[in-house]
Amino acid sequence: MEPQGRQNEKEHILVCLSPAPSNARIIQTAAKMARAFRASFSALYVRKPGADNLPQEDKERLQNNIRLAESSGATVTTVYGDDIAFQIAEYARLSDVTKIVIGRSAVGKRRFGFKAAFSEQLIALAPIIDIHIIPDGNVALSGRKKTLFGMPDFKKALRGLPVAAAALVLSTLFGWLFSLLGFTVSNIIAVYMLGVLITAALTGSKIDWVVSSVASVLVFNFLFIEPKYSLMAYGSEYPVTFIIMLAASLIIGGTAEKLKGREREASRTAFRTKILFDSNQLIQKATDETEIFVATAEQIRKLLKRDVTVFSGGDERTFPAPGDGQRELSPDREEIVRFVAEHNVGAGKGTDAFPRDGFTYFPVSKNQKNYGVIAVYIGDNPIDEFDKGIVSSILYECAIALDNAFNAKEKERVAILAKNEQLRADLLRSISHDLRTPLTSISGNASNLLSNEDAFDQETRKRLYGDIYADALWLNNLVENVLSITRLGEGGMELHFTTELLGDVIDEALKHVHGKAEGQKITVDLKDELLLVKIDARLIAQVIINLVDNAIKYTPQTSEIRITAERVGDRVSVTVADDGDGIPNELKPRVFEMFYTGKNDVADSRRSIGLGLPLCRSIVNAHGGEITLTDNAPHGAVFTFSLPAGEVKTDG
Repeated sequence: MEPQGRQNEKEHILVCLSPAPSNARIIQTAAKMARAFRASFSALYVRKPGADNLPQEDKERLQNNIRLAESSGATVTTVYGDDIAFQIAEYARLSDVTKIVIGRSAVGKRRFGFKAAFSEQLIALAPIIDIHIIPDGNVALSGRKKTLFGMPDFKKALRGLPVAAAALVLSTLFGWLFSLLGFTVSNIIAVYMLGVLITAALTGSKIDWVVSSVASVLVFNFLFIEPKYSLMAYGSEYPVTFIIMLAASLIIGGTAEKLKGREREASRTAFRTKILFDSNQLIQKATDETEIFVATAEQIRKLLKRDVTVFSGGDERTFPAPGDGQRELSPDREEIVRFVAEHNVGAGKGTDAFPRDGFTYFPVSKNQKNYGVIAVYIGDNPIDEFDKGIVSSILYECAIALDNAFNAKEKERVAILAKNEQLRADLLRSISHDLRTPLTSISGNASNLLSNEDAFDQETRKRLYGDIYADALWLNNLVENVLSITRLGEGGMELHFTTELLGDVIDEALKHVHGKAEGQKITVDLKDELLLVKIDARLIAQVIINLVDNAIKYTPQTSEIRITAERVGDRVSVTVADDGDGIPNELKPRVFEMFYTGKNDVADSRRSIGLGLPLCRSIVNAHGGEITLTDNAPHGAVFTFSLPAGEVKTDG
């Protein structure tokens, strides 16, 4: 029966992972329970210090059990600690677990009647969580119990023996000194225990501090207990003393070794945490897709110290492990990468897909959208599960950053499209407004001529014809500007460069503006009659037309418009200056903006749509020059632009 208040909670089932042969059956049973209860499913592996020393068979079995849990839909988590029951209970409490599934092999028995069985510990630590014990009497755990002397590393022990011997000699010297000074044997015993503690702290094998413990008892008996220089002892209490001394030395050595193991694990955890933190910082600082992938690969390489290869957008880049030769990817890597990208699942070593490959391939994806694949060299050394969790976190950070970069690009593209749509709308609105006035004038004058031509005198008819012609020229200029700015903006206009006399280009341009001048005087001053420029003549003529047309519209009829040109190095500088009222300083920064007209008070009530000057800038820029606006002294405006100078090639 469920505890009161739990009936309405969503079930969350936790299965404990281990290298035990029976663990696969436990995982399968827990997965069936999760499906039956429609519950969340998690798997927890508690890694104890010294897990690296597990037999290869147990390591492989653990990896298989972890893969089985993942394929069964479990979220696998690795934690570190000595007290497995406490770690499981804490994880269950923090993760809102409602049922814990363990096997009979993990239940255990009381040790010497002092320590409670594993299941009893777990029940005491998690009293409100259901504990399900799966019986499995057919599977034994023979040969897996850890013993004090189980499979030591003799090479490491031999390297530590000189340290143990030195600590024993120093302890004996201090003991001899204490004996001469009249100290009690308890002080000498403390010195030998200190020597055992130093041995355990400075050596890497349990054999060293065990041997040191036994040797300390024997040397103490031989040198300081009557009869001296023998292993005999007269007092009946001394055997108990020796046993206590040996037990205390072994406990001290074991505690020191355990503390060293915890210190190593703490250092590794701190290093991994720093890698994860640095990865977050570096990935967030990256400005584009390439930098994001480079930061991710570098951090994974730093964490695992293995070759890392990135596959992104058809590109392949390898980050070799330091101090090691680069491993060759398999010839099937394109097929594997395509499989990972299409299915967003891992492949390669340690997976069900392409398991014979020496690399493990991880997808970089978010919301089922794949951004690339990262391959890590595995070889015969599987990745630690905790490290695999860090790698997954780094890859998730990478996917988030790539997703954000993609969304930013998409937003930018949408913003550009919206801006273009707005520009089109503004253009159509401005054109429709500006076309209406001259078209109305043309149609009105033409109607008058058709209906009342005989009633008009010659001068009136000539004036009406002139108005129609002027309006038609204005419309033609407007349409030409619109078409030109559109083609330049879309990159659709091809420039045809030819070497031309600048004077001829200016004369051709003035033929289209003289008719608009209403009293303004237009003069041309060329410093060199044979001033050659390499330009697209039609477009540069359009620039001159627009600049002169602006000067005509914004200056009084008594004004002078002056066009000058001179060669400056390999460029030709052209200026169009007027002596009108000039342009206010607050308007100067915006005169080259599209659709900006400022205070456009034109005598004939026509309104410019603000395309002339932006078109001039685009054309001049396309010729490798720039156009600027300055003040004319004492008043007026000066537009200056530069063009590439032309040369006449002669055959010689």
